[in-house]
Amino acid sequence: MFRFPKTVLASALLVLCGFSAAQGIASYPGVGRDATPKEVAAWDIDVRPDFKGLPPGSGSVAKGQDIWEGKCAQCHGFFGESGEVFSPLIGGVTQDDIKTGHVANLRATTFPGRTTFMKVATLSTVWDFINRAMPWNAPKSLSTDDVYAVTAFMLNLSGIVPDNFTLSDKNIRDVQSLMPNRNGMTTEHNLWPGKEFNGVAKPDTQNVACMKDCAPEPKVASFLPDFARNAHGNLAEQNRLVGAQHGADTTRPERKLGSPVEPNAMMKPVAPKADAAGGDAKQPTALLQKYICLSCHAIDRKIVGPSYSDVSKKYPGQVDYLIKKIQSGGSGIWGPIPMPPQKLTEAEARTIATWLASGANK
Repeated sequence: MFRFPKTVLASALLVLCGFSAAQGIASYPGVGRDATPKEVAAWDIDVRPDFKGLPPGSGSVAKGQDIWEGKCAQCHGFFGESGEVFSPLIGGVTQDDIKTGHVANLRATTFPGRTTFMKVATLSTVWDFINRAMPWNAPKSLSTDDVYAVTAFMLNLSGIVPDNFTLSDKNIRDVQSLMPNRNGMTTEHNLWPGKEFNGVAKPDTQNVACMKDCAPEPKVASFLPDFARNAHGNLAEQNRLVGAQHGADTTRPERKLGSPVEPNAMMKPVAPKADAAGGDAKQPTALLQKYICLSCHAIDRKIVGPSYSDVSKKYPGQVDYLIKKIQSGGSGIWGPIPMPPQKLTEAEARTIATWLASGANK
């Protein structure tokens, strides 16, 4: 007596499945539209190692230096050699490297570090990254000619092109043949799509797993005593906040094996809260987040720039002065790293400056 209901139920499920499959294949009239060529072009900005996708344009070393000093030097140094904020970009390359296409210092155990122009093999990588990500506080704000100019200046700093050089889409392939580490990268592996660059496709590794004579898994027998963990101050505050190495936050207990990894607390921007006296910090908070100020400043500790608490203690009640400093930027008062001028309105600057001048309450 139960066969008929079961048969009906099974048939209904099959119909529903068929309907769902048809819906997945069929188009949806009146829902959405195809992207226009202009919209696709706005997203399709990548530049490949064969320079496919590179837009036409040009820029001189001299123009690149002007742009660099105004928008890049505050993070990378005037000669691209600074490691104070980010890892150095320029250095470690010789004229012999430019001839051979292999950077000798990459194999030198005595060389202190690895710069970008020591490692990068393709000039398209440099151009593409500057175009899509720089400057830090205003990505994609550089024009195409600006990107060519900044790239030309970096090539000049590395000794690859002369002072009077102008880089363009017409000669960038010639410059690629001078990249110091151009022969330091292989494309003969399956990580590279297709065979358009070398005609060869083979596995990216040549190893064979033997799975024998494996060492036993190591066991940690002890941890650093709690009283010694923070004996020399918080290690997280003694390391740069970018790059491969971040010091452990030694103000917290040591993470035991198997416990979930917590993000470095020093990397988390801390936003202001409403103060106990009833003052509302929501407006300044929104502005600090809008203009990415919390990437370099925190409320109660130094990151790249000074803490807002320290600024408010130094300039109590000085609203007009703080407005000018926010809008014009500067360096030397809190250290050698300059703060670039901030593009915000007079009213926005006054909101932040008033909050700072009144104590930067949490």
